Amino acid sequence: MKLNVLKVLVVAVLISVTAFAQEFITIGSGSTTGVYFPVATGIAKLISDASFGLKANARATGGSVFNINALNSGELQMALAQNDIAYYAFNGTGIPAFEGKPVKSIRSIAVLYPEVIHIVARADAKIESVADLKGKRVVVGDVGSGTEQNTKQVLEAYGLKFEDLGQTIRVGASQGVGLLQDGRADVLFYTVGLGASAIQQLALTTKITIVPVDFARISALSKKYPFYAIFNIPGGVYSGVEITTPTVAVLSMLLASESLSADAVYKAMKATFDDLGAFKKIHPNLDKYFDLKKAVKNLPVPLHPGAEKYWREKGLLK
Repeated sequence: MKLNVLKVLVVAVLISVTAFAQEFITIGSGSTTGVYFPVATGIAKLISDASFGLKANARATGGSVFNINALNSGELQMALAQNDIAYYAFNGTGIPAFEGKPVKSIRSIAVLYPEVIHIVARADAKIESVADLKGKRVVVGDVGSGTEQNTKQVLEAYGLKFEDLGQTIRVGASQGVGLLQDGRADVLFYTVGLGASAIQQLALTTKITIVPVDFARISALSKKYPFYAIFNIPGGVYSGVEITTPTVAVLSMLLASESLSADAVYKAMKATFDDLGAFKKIHPNLDKYFDLKKAVKNLPVPLHPGAEKYWREKGLLK
């Protein structure tokens, strides 16, 4: 009897020690109607399913700006963010959230896929150009969001400011979609991966158009803000929008807090990127756009030591 009790105690201690040895990673994503959330959820599952002593979960958040601040505070250990916002944060410039308050604790893991500036208009608003937004009711993104910053810069390329709009509406994508559906807004800006469910759902209930950004404006914009690149939204991605629409895009990337151990980051990356087939199955944007050779190009903040070790082993760093 005593021997059996001792065995139970030993097993209980071993289970306790094993649980204690596991490192937990919370990955910040974005709205559940965007692309960040399913991508972060898929990455978390790959990490948790691997036998590396790591457990991960994805958390819906307000997006890039929130995620970077939460990495800095220790609330998150990894997160998705736009590359332009990561640059502004690390250098303490560009947007009010980080102006004069650089966040030096964030580290790069990898560039993932393009984040497309969608300018979605109700068809009955008859908006054919960004120039037509003067006097219109425009959802510019939530306060301090990456979308808000991109909206400001695209408007600037057309000589417009928020003050030139008829109404500047600062809400997230889900609320913005509702406003367009109800006819209480004319246009929605949304920086998100191609095929975002929020825009797909909007297109099923409301006749929409995608407003183009013309080539000359793109060239001028990319000279001042080098994060922008030309991107064409193919026809057929969103119901009722059959023509290809030129716009601009930034890049999504995976970040980590510098406080997360190099060993944990290295193991998380092995779980995520070693099986590229499984990784790309997480989302069509990863399947179409993720390129291992481009994952460490033009990073806006330094690599995490664990990521540096992984990419060196892959032969992508000298």
